[in-house]
Amino acid sequence: MVDRHLLREFSVDEQEIESLFTEPEELLYEHEAQTYDINQLLTGRVVRVDDEEVVVDIGYKSEGIIQRDEWESDDELPQPGDEIEVLLEEFEDSIGLILLSWRKARRIRQWEDVISRHSEGDVVRGTVERKIKGGLLVDIGVHVFLPASQVDVRRPQDIGDYIGQEIECMILKIDEQRRNIVVSRRRLIEEAREKMKKELLETLQVGDIRKGVVKNIADFGAFVDLGGIDGLLHITDMSWGRISHPTEMVHIDDELEVMVLNIDYEKEKIALGLKQKTPSPWENIEEKYPVNSVVRGEVVNVLTYGAFVKLEDGIEGLVHISEMSWTRRVSHPSELVSIGDEVDVMVLGINTQKQEISLGMKQTQDNPWDNVAEKYPVGTKVSGTVRNLTNYGAFVELEEGVDGLLHISDMSWTRKVSHANELLKKGDPIECQILSVDEERRRIALGLKQLSEDPWETTIPEKYRPGSSVKGKVTKITNFGVFVELEDDLEGLLHVSELADHKVDHPEAMVNVGDELEVRVLRVDTADRKIGLSCRSDEEIRAEAAQTGDSSDESRPREELKGGMGGSSGPLFSLGSREADADQTDSSDASD
Repeated sequence: MVDRHLLREFSVDEQEIESLFTEPEELLYEHEAQTYDINQLLTGRVVRVDDEEVVVDIGYKSEGIIQRDEWESDDELPQPGDEIEVLLEEFEDSIGLILLSWRKARRIRQWEDVISRHSEGDVVRGTVERKIKGGLLVDIGVHVFLPASQVDVRRPQDIGDYIGQEIECMILKIDEQRRNIVVSRRRLIEEAREKMKKELLETLQVGDIRKGVVKNIADFGAFVDLGGIDGLLHITDMSWGRISHPTEMVHIDDELEVMVLNIDYEKEKIALGLKQKTPSPWENIEEKYPVNSVVRGEVVNVLTYGAFVKLEDGIEGLVHISEMSWTRRVSHPSELVSIGDEVDVMVLGINTQKQEISLGMKQTQDNPWDNVAEKYPVGTKVSGTVRNLTNYGAFVELEEGVDGLLHISDMSWTRKVSHANELLKKGDPIECQILSVDEERRRIALGLKQLSEDPWETTIPEKYRPGSSVKGKVTKITNFGVFVELEDDLEGLLHVSELADHKVDHPEAMVNVGDELEVRVLRVDTADRKIGLSCRSDEEIRAEAAQTGDSSDESRPREELKGGMGGSSGPLFSLGSREADADQTDSSDASD
């Protein structure tokens, strides 16, 4: 008991003093609880170990509990009386429960230990535990994060392959507040490779044979790690033979022995070769495959312009589409050959600098144009088939691979032909006469009208004498006169000055196409194959002749007859005109 007389002597309130000694027990415990903080590390004594919980006394009014599964095995479980370090996680005052964690307390101590011994840039060793989003979790005493991009110099296809492996990493970043560490294995590899690269570039020389490991494969080649630096093994330097993709020769992680072809020290690029370790098949190529020799090869590629034939590994030649057949009209090489076919070819030419060989297939067969002049003498009558029609003539097949040109000027003596389809159809059988043969240029000129007599030299001058009257039909009206059809394929010109006794300015005012007219023959020009006509009266013609002092019809100017009297508007085509047209368009390209 407190001496109340002393309290009164010092003027102390008795009730206030009494309350100090009568404060409820809950308030005392509440006051004591305020000395603990959430997430605080505390030392406690194990009271008991149950099936699911470990009870720990931390000096609070209530005992704390830890879930038993925080210990991975029973051997690790503490025993009653053991002192352990725990983390205060949560107060649950409603039921008087305190939640503790032994595992988190241990991690905090491990974290503190790691950051006390390491800093950013240090190299650490740990075991990859599992794959998480964005990378791997590595145990170096605490769990640290290894991003997928930092696993290797080239990102692996599956970073999960590293699980369970012990690896070395460099600490990139430490976040003490979040207790997070980011590490990189790639940084270590890059630094090591940089050192090896400098050493390698100092000793590497063109022509060296080095061992390397295939690290990556692209469509154009493979990248080979020479130990610190990658070199490119291009697809064209893998084999002397033809390959379509690098995987036909190499695979990732293959160990190869390659030759150094080129070194770019400035860009730090190295070109490697595999085929260069063996002699080139192009050495002594002209001795192995002399020009004009016939060899057997395999078709390895077919394109629109020809086929490539392999003579041996690394030696391919081109058979151009024009060198495939003497007789067949080849639109695409696939009509004659396919990949894998074995064919006989003749060596036509070799370019050693470009490593190219020109080959021919047709040269191994008989040429139908050989001695064609003997088979088709000029003047002989031949039979053939109309193969193509053009505006300048028709191509007639005399035999497979041998065509002749029937020019439009050689189709009719009298008719003016503008296009071959006016007289012929594709596929028609036809008989012609050989006019000329040019074996060197492979040209044969044919004639159709030459199979009959020229009416301009026989019947026309007799039938249409100057001064005779004939009937005809108007077929065409021009500003210089009227064309009159006298018979099939034969026309005469009724010049505008010959339409009437008076001056005519517009012929269409006098006649219409289709009108039947009776006209007088003024003249027949067999050289130019033209007939001049007139509708004027005899008196007018005689009067005009008297004025000019010449009673002959020939006194009329020849210019009046220009414009297309007869079968053609100009002189007959010569052989040269036929050849010019044939040279402009090949028979195989002619349109119908």
